[in-house]
Amino acid sequence: MVLTTYAAWWFLPFVLPICCYVALTDLREMRITNKAVMALFFVFVIVGPIALPLTDPWSAGFIGPFAVELPLYVWQLLQLVVVLLLGMVLNMIGAVGAGDAKFAAAAAPFVAAGDVRVLVALFAANLLAAWSTHKIAKFTALRRLAPNWQSWSMGLEFPMGLSLGGTLGLYLILGTVFGS
Repeated sequence: MVLTTYAAWWFLPFVLPICCYVALTDLREMRITNKAVMALFFVFVIVGPIALPLTDPWSAGFIGPFAVELPLYVWQLLQLVVVLLLGMVLNMIGAVGAGDAKFAAAAAPFVAAGDVRVLVALFAANLLAAWSTHKIAKFTALRRLAPNWQSWSMGLEFPMGLSLGGTLGLYLILGTVFGS
């Protein structure tokens, strides 16, 4: 993993409770709150300069014909913009919910650019596990533990916050163990 153990340990205690909250509210209400998205964003804005190096050999990037030397922190924030724009397009065509797109954008800066393959594989596995678990709980006696959750009665819609929050949390946990 490209994510450093140092950064993962700094982010994890702040991000994991937000991920759990997102999963729970999406299961319960089928929505990811703006408060959770903003909290995730502010965690990165505040903790990011501590967790990420201000100088990095990979920080020289190219924007158009100009070479740009920016701290890793700034490059990570640019990922937020790219994912937000992509999420807006996907939301406009009905592929994802607005809360899902906003959460993915706020989560993007926490992911090292070199770990995109790891993240995609982790998300795919997590999505399959979350969907299966949700469907099993929905059609068994487990549903009685939370009978008023809106996600039980949404037909084909699935609370993606369960998988999105789980993926970010697991990614940071893996970063604490396998990070560079």
